[in-house]
Formats: sequence, C-alpha cells, structure tokens
Amino acid sequence: MRRKSIGCLLLLLIWGCSIDVKNTAIRPNVLFILVDDLGWKDLGCYGSSFYETPNIDRLASMGYRFTQAYSAHPVCSPTRASIMTGKHPTRLKITDWIPGQDPKNRKLLGPTDLHALPLEETTLAEALQKQGYKTFFAGKWHLGDQGFFPEDQGFEINKGGHDKGSPPGGYYSPYKNPKLEDGPQGEQLTDRLTDESLSFILQNQDNPFLLYLSYYTVHTPIQAHRDHLPHFQAKKKTLKDTLGFKIKEQNGYTVQNQYNADYASMVYALDKNVGRLIDQLEAINLLENTLIIFTSDNGGLTTLENEQRTAPTSVLPLRAGKGWVYEGGIRVPLIIKTPKSNQAKVIHVPAVSMDFYPTILQYSNLPLKPQQHQDGISLKPLLEGKSDVGHNIMVWDFPHYHGSGWTPGRALRKGPWKMVYFFEEDRYELYHLEKDAGEKMDLADQEKTKLEELKKKMEEWVMQMEAQNPTKNTHKYNE
Repeated sequence: MRRKSIGCLLLLLIWGCSIDVKNTAIRPNVLFILVDDLGWKDLGCYGSSFYETPNIDRLASMGYRFTQAYSAHPVCSPTRASIMTGKHPTRLKITDWIPGQDPKNRKLLGPTDLHALPLEETTLAEALQKQGYKTFFAGKWHLGDQGFFPEDQGFEINKGGHDKGSPPGGYYSPYKNPKLEDGPQGEQLTDRLTDESLSFILQNQDNPFLLYLSYYTVHTPIQAHRDHLPHFQAKKKTLKDTLGFKIKEQNGYTVQNQYNADYASMVYALDKNVGRLIDQLEAINLLENTLIIFTSDNGGLTTLENEQRTAPTSVLPLRAGKGWVYEGGIRVPLIIKTPKSNQAKVIHVPAVSMDFYPTILQYSNLPLKPQQHQDGISLKPLLEGKSDVGHNIMVWDFPHYHGSGWTPGRALRKGPWKMVYFFEEDRYELYHLEKDAGEKMDLADQEKTKLEELKKKMEEWVMQMEAQNPTKNTHKYNE
C-alpha cells in the first residue's frame, strides 16, 4: 500500500512538473498594428470629435494609452527601420523616406543615406522566428526593393509589402501590388489586409505568432471607404467649418481643423478592421495571451508646402505635422494591451519607436539583445508599475528637405525642454513642452543657459551617432 501511495505521488509530481514546463513554454502572441500617417488627434480616445473610432477606443480601455509617445522620425521609412531593429534611424543611416526628395536647387544638399534596411541587422521578426514564432507581414514595407523585402528580413509570409510607400493602385482592387494578388472588383485594401491577417491567425492559433499588420491607410491618396462615406458627409454638414482652414508655417501651410469626410471614412474603416481583429482573438480565446501594440509611423499629414493643396487632417493643439520635428510631426498615438491584463491606464512618460523591440522580447519571455536594440528601452517595467524611468534625451534627425515645407534640421528633448535646430539659418528654438505643448513660445533668448546645455547634448549625440549633416549647395550659387 505504501509503495502504491509513493508511486501515485511520484506520478502526480511528474504530471505537475510537465504542466509547469508546458506553461512556461506558452509564449504570448504579438499583434503589431502600424498605421501610416495617423495623427495624434485622429482617434476618439485622443480627443477627435469628427472621426469615430469605437473599436480602437475599446482597445485603449483594456490597455495603456500613451500621451507622449513619439515616432523615431517625422517620415515613414526611418521610423519603420527603427521599429524593425531597435536602433535610431541615424545610427542606421536611414534619415529620409526611401528614396527621398533631395532637391538640387535649394540652399543645402541632403546627406547620402541608405535606401534599404541592411540585411546584417537582426530584425524583430528574425529574433522571434528563431524562437519558434510564426511570422507574418501584411501591408506597407517601404524598406527596400528586391532582396530587401519582408521575406528577406524574417517574415515567413508577406502580403503586400514591397518598395513603394503608398498603394500603387489606390485602395480598391486592382491593387497593382506585386506582393498582393488582386481581389474581386471593388474590394477595399484595408479590409483585404485584415482578411489576410484573420486567416493567418486561424491557421496559427496553436503556435505563438508575430502578426505585423502595417496598414497603408491613412496615407495618400485620400480615397474614401465607400461603405462609410455617406455617414461622414452628413456629419460634415454639422461642422462649424466644412473646409480646411490653414495657417502659414514657415515654408508650409498647416490645417487647423478636422473637416475631411473622405479621410474620416478611412479612419473609420481602419477602426472597423481593428475591431475585427480583437473580436476574432477573443472568439478563439487568444486575446488574453496576445500582446497588442497599436501606433503610427509619424505625425498626421497636416502641413504641405504647396499652398494650392490642403492637407487632410489636423492635430491641434500640436504644431505642424508629418515631415516636421515639431510635436505634430513626431508625437503619435500609442496603445498597448499586455497579455493577461485588462485595465485602462494613461501613461505620460515619453516612449519612442525603438522601444518596441525590447518590449516585445521581454513580454515574449525571451532574452534581450542589447547590441541590437541599443537605442530602445523595454516598456515592460513601466507598464507593470515597477519603474517610471524613460529616455534621458530623445533626438529627431531630419537633415533633408520635405514636401511639407520642412527644411533640414534636428530636435532634442530632455525632460520638458525641447530644442529645435534649422541648418539653413543656423538657428535654434527652445520650448517648454509641459507649459507649451503647441510650441508657440520660443524661449531661446530668455533661457540661454538651458539652450547652451541642450546644444552641448546635441553635439555629443551627433558625435556618438556619427550623424550626417547637409552640405552647402555651392553649384547653385556658382551658376
């Protein structure tokens, strides 16, 4: 009898150990949703009253919403490279959208930068794939041409990712996309990318997966989702200002109001599709064990150089938009739902694109790769209330011209202070963001000691990163 009892006890212990091993082997799924050009004020939970985003607001209600999250850069390709690698765009030598504008008839010439994400980098997808994750990419890539596509950078499946930064055929099939088969006439791209993602989830629900859904929306062309347009056309009639109201922003013009029904329908279509993803994860009991990160690659398209064109959105009270290192060009929405958590909390500590790589590794119970994601910090301790430590300094480096009216420059933030530098005029501006989030009051003349401190920090950063500066366009002036 005693031997039988001991035998049963041993069996129970073995069974219990096997369960523990199995549980530790269960890793969370990762759903990373990257929206193109989504502005900081483009969601209901961030204060928009014209656009409607009930599903994204629902996501915020079950996770953490950041008020001071930043993209690594004010345009797309550099930020996308930083997410994939955990490195600052300047360290990667990708400091403009690919291939960039680089006019030859301006005062300065932009530096030569890379037009593809180097294969030598260990991307986030490669890091997870090596640990048994199924990896899937859908949507906009814009990090290089043939040989540098998602399938070359750790993604087993690629639906729609190629070298172009906007949908070549627009938002309705035929898509003219070499990496996405055309759907039936009238199929909408945002819906299709979600369909592909839902299929991937169903096929891989028994494996840990990385689903990287990089929507082309809400990038130009601003092309309404036909199902939702009538609602926002009617809603537009209730607005006080039904046309875009612009003010001058140095070499550009910035829209001051949200007025565009076509754009509103695109935002709403995005929201509906985010809702579909949440609902499916919930239906197959994966939502609790999925890390969801929702963000944008840069600020909203609010500012354009051409006075005859009107940008589609506004991110007031922030200044300027995409292409600018003012807050409107770099502050973005960020919502994170962590596994086994369902609480709404607002985070005011700044975060930036490079932080996602180490954060995902930590939530996946995988070792960090400090030599790879060397410019990011894991947000896990912050989200779990174990730390409120953020970045000591943050720098945005855009030494090129841009169609938003931006001229080459940089910005540095340290605490509440932010310094902006313009190469053409060799001019500095200084703002206190806690008191002046709209960057209306330049304190460079009043706070000279603080300005000198930040100048020194910028010089140190430039040397450390081996940052490239624009050069004088001597050819233009010798003509």
